[in-house]
Amino acid sequence: MEDEEIEKALFAYLKKKGFWQTERSLQVEQSRLSSAPHSETTLSRSQRGPTLYQDGYSKLRSWAYCSLDLYKHELLRVLYPVFIHCFMDLIEDGHTQEARAFFQTFREDHDLMHLRDLQKLEGILSPSHLEEMELARSLRHSKVNIKLCEYSYNLLLQYLQKSQSFTMLEVINEHINFEVSSGQPVSISDDSDVVALVGNSQDLAKQVNQKEVRWGLLEDTVEERLEKTLSDSEKVEGENKDMDVDENKKRSADVGKQGASSKKLKKDKVVGAMGKGVRSETSTVSLAPRVKPELTLPIMPTEVEQSILADLRNRVQLSSLALPSVSFYSFINTHNGLNCASISSDGSLVSGGFSDSSVKVWDMSKIGQPVKTASTQGENESAPNELSLGSYEGKRSYTLFQGHSGPVYSSSFCPTGEFLLSSSSDSTIRLWSTRLNANLVCYKGHNYPVWDIQFGPFGHYFVSASHDRTARIWSMDRIQPLRIMAGHLSDVDCVQWHANCNYIATGSSDKTVRLWDVQTGESVRIFIGHRSMVLSLAMSPDGRYMASGDEDGTIMMWDLSTGRCVSPLMGHNSCVWTLAFSCEGALLASGSADGTVKLWDVISSNKAAKMDDNKGSSGNRLRLLKAFPTKSTPVYTLQFSRRNLLFAAGALSTGR
Repeated sequence: MEDEEIEKALFAYLKKKGFWQTERSLQVEQSRLSSAPHSETTLSRSQRGPTLYQDGYSKLRSWAYCSLDLYKHELLRVLYPVFIHCFMDLIEDGHTQEARAFFQTFREDHDLMHLRDLQKLEGILSPSHLEEMELARSLRHSKVNIKLCEYSYNLLLQYLQKSQSFTMLEVINEHINFEVSSGQPVSISDDSDVVALVGNSQDLAKQVNQKEVRWGLLEDTVEERLEKTLSDSEKVEGENKDMDVDENKKRSADVGKQGASSKKLKKDKVVGAMGKGVRSETSTVSLAPRVKPELTLPIMPTEVEQSILADLRNRVQLSSLALPSVSFYSFINTHNGLNCASISSDGSLVSGGFSDSSVKVWDMSKIGQPVKTASTQGENESAPNELSLGSYEGKRSYTLFQGHSGPVYSSSFCPTGEFLLSSSSDSTIRLWSTRLNANLVCYKGHNYPVWDIQFGPFGHYFVSASHDRTARIWSMDRIQPLRIMAGHLSDVDCVQWHANCNYIATGSSDKTVRLWDVQTGESVRIFIGHRSMVLSLAMSPDGRYMASGDEDGTIMMWDLSTGRCVSPLMGHNSCVWTLAFSCEGALLASGSADGTVKLWDVISSNKAAKMDDNKGSSGNRLRLLKAFPTKSTPVYTLQFSRRNLLFAAGALSTGR
């Protein structure tokens, strides 16, 4: 469109909306510009000196900090994008020294919220760096969305017009999109995406989040069969109970044996209560819709299925009144060499990945037992002798796996514990057999370090996350990836399978979480709200919710169907490295670098989020049930067993 057509359309829009004051101000401004052709607005950016940026930002900053407290927190949101783009404009125009001085003068205002990004931007020393640096290139080629109430937006426009700060106005118009809402300003604690600049394309996110997500569970699973068995047994018991009651009534009327009949009725009540209690353990999961798998899932061995059924029958129902027992495994004398840890589904095996390229696996059933010779059983002939951790002369309490040529950053057991995956900075993924104590396959596909690796819920398939900004789906019987999921703007730091195996979630250093369709490899959800890199993910057992933890210690609960954050949980003061849902989905456990394991009431939090969906405060959404502090041990991983026992693992750099 030509400039005249744009002006006509703009004036028509202002008249339609009734913005008479804005229309008059715009007409006055146009007449002033036409009478002053050599004003500041006619100058190109390269013709403006660094002083205009310095003075313009300084005045805008002073005005924002002196605003009314009710609107100050909204107006302060504008400062950070204006600050970084003023800095990059100066670099691009060749004013390197002035840009450095500008950066050092005002960076203290933003260190608290954006320290990691500022440390990267601080390395920009020439215009070529703006294109070479990934973060700077992303910021320059995309706009940031900032939410303001209507009154805050009008205050900002009035200030820019009255102060004639056209340099700041140009920066704002070029790099910021305002989402103006009516009513009172929104609290910054409820505004989940006010500071997410990278990957924060709201239009793209809204478009992607409109896609359908079938978040239900798979058909004909072991849990579903157990649920049907319990429901059928309840019906039979109910019929038998009615028959027994009728018979007892007849006998009591004829013979008068009231004591026997009352004892029988009490017994029936106890049996009925136990049946309801067992069924309620899976009632939350059983309400989820059922979907068909898009992957060809492996056939579960009969003995494995029987063990799962036994565990499900013995499962303890957890709630805010019945918290789980916690078994904590500590690695001592690691000397900062332990990078990751994982626990098998039953808690019998614990693995650790180390900076010396090794993977070590401990069998908890053998810890503390006397030394065994290597000739006990055929399959255990190659197993190492059992002694205390750290002993020498080839005798150790763990199985040593060696094969990687770089630090090991992630490991994952298959559901049966028979296989172990490990990923390394050498860009490879290795599959190990815990029975043969040998490396079976080396998977090559990534070109950079692989940060995370996760087996699927049924084994055979696994997914990897890498520094190359992609996640890849693999199967044990092929050496090439089945799917490559690309779309993140920075490292993919963590991955997690959905319960129905049809979706995969990825957390990234670009502060976003994405949900991918396994069949198509396309992104079906983009979750925006974290203020730092996402380090951990967990899926609820019913498949509807997802939890994500970031570097700042914030945990967010997401609704997969809508893509919205339903409950932010804040309690950690350092990186959240691991998250895990209990098997029936009532509790969420989080482990952090602050040396604590925290338990959250998921059901109450989600109910509170739904009840307060239209309110402006989230103070009552936080539902922390229990915190388990360690002395000085960061928590690396968490794992709920099928019986709802919580396993945790952490590391001490030196023993005490």
